Amino acid sequence: MTRIISIVNQKGGVGKTTTAINLLDYLSQRNKKVLLVDLDPQANATSGLGLGPEKVSLSVYEILTGQAHPRQAIIEIKNQTFHLIPSSVDLAGGVIELVNQENREFRLLNVLEKIKEEYEYIVIDCPPSLNLLTVNGLVASKEVLIPVQAEYYALEGLGQLLNTINLIKLDLNPDLKILGAVVTMYEQRRRLAQEVWLELYRHFPGRIFRSVIPRSVALAEAPSFGKSIFDYAPRSKGAKAYSRLAKEILETK
Repeated sequence: MTRIISIVNQKGGVGKTTTAINLLDYLSQRNKKVLLVDLDPQANATSGLGLGPEKVSLSVYEILTGQAHPRQAIIEIKNQTFHLIPSSVDLAGGVIELVNQENREFRLLNVLEKIKEEYEYIVIDCPPSLNLLTVNGLVASKEVLIPVQAEYYALEGLGQLLNTINLIKLDLNPDLKILGAVVTMYEQRRRLAQEVWLELYRHFPGRIFRSVIPRSVALAEAPSFGKSIFDYAPRSKGAKAYSRLAKEILETK
């Protein structure tokens, strides 16, 4: 069975894209066939894998609007194990186009149905908002991974996100479940980070990953070189942290 995981948080800058890229790169290096779907009009996952606009001819926009088959947009990142459906700025306008379309919440689900059997893991990098694109990501998924920055303001909006997930579960996707929350940009010596950790446990009892992603210069630099942390700094704290997180997810069924 293909595991389809949406990485979601309506707050930007919490490590969604970094988590998506590094999680899948780790899995691909373990011979898992994986697909990353960049559902964010900012296309950070696409550029973070070294693909500028000039290298993207077809994107998730053409797929969602029915102009192309998903296989036409897939880009091979590494060998035959790590594939990407890229994003583009056109996707921002695509949201408006989809608003009046029939079954608008199911567009991505219908797309992935055509190709999901080819992959063991599909990860959807959702935009930093709870708009129609994020709803499509949640409807198409079976699991939700929520990165949360270890900062006080990062906790704001979590209640709204959980309410949205519950509504999707009730109305559109009864099989959806929260895989867990992962703490990102963590600085252990800061008292605030420890307080945020405790508050997270109140939001997600029993669903906080033991693996914590530290604040790291290497993690911040890697996307500018179009590389994952495992290619950019494989012995760094960030690489070790994402290795631990990936192993936890592999063990979670």
